[in-house]
Amino acid sequence: MSVSQLLFPQDKNYILKEAQIDTQKVLLTNLASVVKDTYLTRFNPLGLVDDTIKAIKKCKKFSIEHLDNFYWELAGIYRYKVGTNQLEFIFSGKSHYHKYLDDWTEVFEIWMEDFGSSPYFIRTVLEMTILKPENHVGLLAKDRLKVYLAQYFNLKVYKYRGIVPIQAA
Repeated sequence: MSVSQLLFPQDKNYILKEAQIDTQKVLLTNLASVVKDTYLTRFNPLGLVDDTIKAIKKCKKFSIEHLDNFYWELAGIYRYKVGTNQLEFIFSGKSHYHKYLDDWTEVFEIWMEDFGSSPYFIRTVLEMTILKPENHVGLLAKDRLKVYLAQYFNLKVYKYRGIVPIQAA
């Protein structure tokens, strides 16, 4: 455990980040599955079979590790948008962890449904999770997702500066 985590163990962001860590694999696997199904129904409605469709249909285990940067940028944007780091009073009997876990999962699923309407997003995620391109092409796909998030939220995520709103020209 790092020194920063020892300072304020009941800080909302620590609890929220822990919930985001615990749900990462499940949420990204669900995302890959939904993208696969969406691609097959939207981009191949006649059910024609070629090598790409065969590879997509054959895939049962998704390679989600390429989506790690996307997930953490999205998680950071969520923490940025939620705003406050103060714990709230919860009268439902849930722990803060379970409340933030449910809230994060709900928002992630809403965003993924919204992102799923973009052919650009679907093809990029499909490329990263199922078609698994060479390393340099995979890096380009990661960059395309980063640009997609910046355009969608009108926010830029920097490694050292944090999240900054994009100024309209």
